[in-house]
Amino acid sequence: MRLVFAGTPEVALPSLRALIDSSRHDVVAVVTRPDAPSGRGRRLERSPVGALADEHGIEVLTPAKAGEPEFLDRLRALEPDLCPVVAYGNLLPQRTLDVPKFGWVNLHFSVLPAWRGAAPVQASVRNGDDITGASTFRIVKELDAGPVFGVVTEKVRDRDTSGDLLTRLSVSGADLLLSTVDGIEDGTLVAVDQPADGVTYAAKIAVEDARLDFTTPAVAVDRLARAVTPEPGAWAEFRGERLKLGPVTPVADVSLPPGEVLVERKRVLVGTATTAVALGEVQAQGKKRMAATDWARGVRIETGERIA
Repeated sequence: MRLVFAGTPEVALPSLRALIDSSRHDVVAVVTRPDAPSGRGRRLERSPVGALADEHGIEVLTPAKAGEPEFLDRLRALEPDLCPVVAYGNLLPQRTLDVPKFGWVNLHFSVLPAWRGAAPVQASVRNGDDITGASTFRIVKELDAGPVFGVVTEKVRDRDTSGDLLTRLSVSGADLLLSTVDGIEDGTLVAVDQPADGVTYAAKIAVEDARLDFTTPAVAVDRLARAVTPEPGAWAEFRGERLKLGPVTPVADVSLPPGEVLVERKRVLVGTATTAVALGEVQAQGKKRMAATDWARGVRIETGERIA
């Protein structure tokens, strides 16, 4: 089939590679977010999907909005049979959805109808789910509500960050997306409507949402820290300044007042509403990321000081 692939970040690359490598399909173009400023010089850079397409000599389309007339004209001229989507990050109006013969098929990183929305993996980690997965579905106007073609599942490991889990799902999801495209071409796949029960939503996580609240139980602090790693990154305040925090580790045998810091020889503990957590890596303003013990020695924490 003639495919126009839509995606933007690195998590979409395994799927794009699988489709490019398939002898059954022809990726005639990719649609990705416009080049964005990056680094100290704020130079414009291609998205990871756009850069991979460039490497393979594939046309790259970067509309600011996916309903722009010029973009639609080019999309129609390409005559795609199907448009696979992985983490594109732009709204698709109905006039755009109507262009390809078999529609647009999205790879979404949850077992639908659970965790529709922008941050399904983060929601799964924060919620303490034991099992998550990925789903392929036909895109419709309602958010992530289209009929499902296929599902793969993945165990959420005890110390998974969102980054860890998403990396694994991007690989298994690429296989699922390729088999879905194959099945649509063969006519062997029938999309099944999502059940009305079990619908949950996972909104995009803003920086303010990633602030750790040490007045909550240790399990909640741990899950949130892992859920927002690597993006947007956990943080709290110490001595009136923002302190970036990596994942923490619950410590069952130590209790401290919420937010109080205890510096030991090999670990730095912070109290929560239940038991303490041990800090991993930290990054103070203007400093490099470092082990919490190195940071604590440098700032010379006094007895009773708190992180909030």
